[in-house]
Amino acid sequence: MKRQRGLAVITAMLVVALAASLAAFVAWQQHLWTRQVENLAAQAQGRAVALAALQWARALLAEDARAGGTDHLQEDWAQALAPLPADGGELSGAIRDQQGLFNLNSLVRGGQASEADGAVFRRLLEQLGLPPDLDNAVVDWIDADSEVRYPGGAEDGHYLTRDPPYRAANRPLTTVDGLYRVQGFDRVRVERLRPFVSVLPVPTPVNVNTAPPEVLAALVDGLTLEQAKTLTDARDGRPFRDLDDFRQRLPPAALAFDDSVAAVGSRYFLVAGHARFDRARVGFEALLERGQSVWPTLVWQKNL
Repeated sequence: MKRQRGLAVITAMLVVALAASLAAFVAWQQHLWTRQVENLAAQAQGRAVALAALQWARALLAEDARAGGTDHLQEDWAQALAPLPADGGELSGAIRDQQGLFNLNSLVRGGQASEADGAVFRRLLEQLGLPPDLDNAVVDWIDADSEVRYPGGAEDGHYLTRDPPYRAANRPLTTVDGLYRVQGFDRVRVERLRPFVSVLPVPTPVNVNTAPPEVLAALVDGLTLEQAKTLTDARDGRPFRDLDDFRQRLPPAALAFDDSVAAVGSRYFLVAGHARFDRARVGFEALLERGQSVWPTLVWQKNL
């Protein structure tokens, strides 16, 4: 009898323990579900507020377009949006001129290799300690023909021998990461080049008012990096009014540059927006084009 009572007590204790475990598990699942809902709500709210940074950028660029003139780094659009409180979160953003960088798709214009842009790109590669014949590899990747440019070029015959095989794109690049598939490029080379290049839908000139010294030095044959740094320091107080003004301020030793590869204004701008709400952090990047319409159009947008 005592044995039966002992078994009953043990059974009751096990039932209580199981019930307690089940209750704890259900409570934990409920807490987890609640946190997931809260996170999703915070992310949705963050994305909605982050998109406000996009409209902020479009408004600034539209206002700048109405004012006319050049595009330079002392204008309102070039000043980063400091973190701002927004409905229990925080919003920040920045606009970067993509024509201050060398546009890789400018290497092919009208279906043909652009000698002027190619010369700029080769000088940029040399500035960065990279082989200048990488220029030919990028041109072959973009142009529509199957003729290999020497030295350093590659067409289908080369790419089909890789594992796995693939063909040359024969069209403009869509991202800088596309260089990973191009002959001669690896992670080190792509990352070395990334801060100084852009990929835009159409060929574009370099804006001398926003270009970093490395790109400015590549733009003008005979211009050293130190001289380019002097120019960029001076333009902070007095931006270049036009290409003649830029040309007149070049040092005597610098050679002439091709007007087709340079400008003092820009059409393409990259907007980066970031928002934080509770535990959620969201962001986006968007490319804006300021063309015929004063209000910039959206070329592409991606979430981060």
